[in-house]
Amino acid sequence: MVLPGLNAGGMERVMSELAHFFAQKENIDLYFILYGKNTSIFFSLPKNINIYQPGFVFNNRYRLLYTLKTLCFLRKRISQIQPDTILSFGEYWNSFVLLALLRLPFTIYISDRCQPDKQYSRLHTLLRAWLYPKATGIIAQTNIAKEIYCRHFKNSNIVAIPNPIRKPPQQSSSEKRNWILTVGRLINTKHHDRLLKIFSQLNAPDWTLIIIGGNALKQNNQALLSELVSELGLTRRVILTGDLSNIDEYYQKSKIFAFTSSSEGFPNVVGEALSAGLPVVSYDCLAGPSELINDGENGFLVRVFDDEQFVWKLQLLIDDDILRQEMAEKAVESMKKYVIEEIGQEYLDYILSPNKKNGALN
Repeated sequence: MVLPGLNAGGMERVMSELAHFFAQKENIDLYFILYGKNTSIFFSLPKNINIYQPGFVFNNRYRLLYTLKTLCFLRKRISQIQPDTILSFGEYWNSFVLLALLRLPFTIYISDRCQPDKQYSRLHTLLRAWLYPKATGIIAQTNIAKEIYCRHFKNSNIVAIPNPIRKPPQQSSSEKRNWILTVGRLINTKHHDRLLKIFSQLNAPDWTLIIIGGNALKQNNQALLSELVSELGLTRRVILTGDLSNIDEYYQKSKIFAFTSSSEGFPNVVGEALSAGLPVVSYDCLAGPSELINDGENGFLVRVFDDEQFVWKLQLLIDDDILRQEMAEKAVESMKKYVIEEIGQEYLDYILSPNKKNGALN
């Protein structure tokens, strides 16, 4: 398993959950390689796993030199391990891993974790077009992503496998609070500013909006959001928690989940919210939410940036206790097919398939 780091994020959470599932199998030796600039570990890993990291700190002043050192580290370490199969995550990192292993006889499966029509720089687009066909297989997170990748990459071994959805412990409805919850890094594409403005338009003076997530991608949005909270007069009704390692308490106590992201691969937090029995109101971005939300049954899909409709759907759930409870029950039922036992086995069956493409990454 190859990943730049295990920071707080959806890609990292999925890799961690898969690692725990794989590590339970008696006939599998599991190796985890962290090779990015920040190799800190936010999510837990199983105790019986072999973890490798570069023996140097990446120095951005000498970026080219340390990029080459990282490539050499990956190539040398994986050659020493001699794995039967390799699993790599990350749309900006899969090309790096494929390049590091070029002309070596390894079986490697890659998976992007972003909106499938994402635009890249010219260089990165060319690298993906050259290297992705050389992968043994490509794992898409949704059927829409699979269709797009089949058009873009000359690789005949592309499958769609959704993410495992972690099931937070549930709380009885009597112990829930008037909380609207959202979870996600405070980056521009999550549009927390729009969610704050949506919340300010609701007729719900006794409801609280809780935003869980910290700054990322060098975007200092926590300070900007704090200013917007003050401007909108929501200081007593909005909580910005920053990063939290355990958000189950918030899933348990909240009544509604709101999601204003405009770019997703597979939104794990939407699945977790549904699994915890929270109806979800979400932007219907290209891929992800529509695979989890059955509009009008376990939540609502809203056209991206149609904030008037978003306000209306949230208000409907706030005002109608019966509808909210009916949707909560359907939400839990709809997520049962995403348990780690099912999804983890799908991964194993695919990446350990006897029908693997042989030969080096030429």
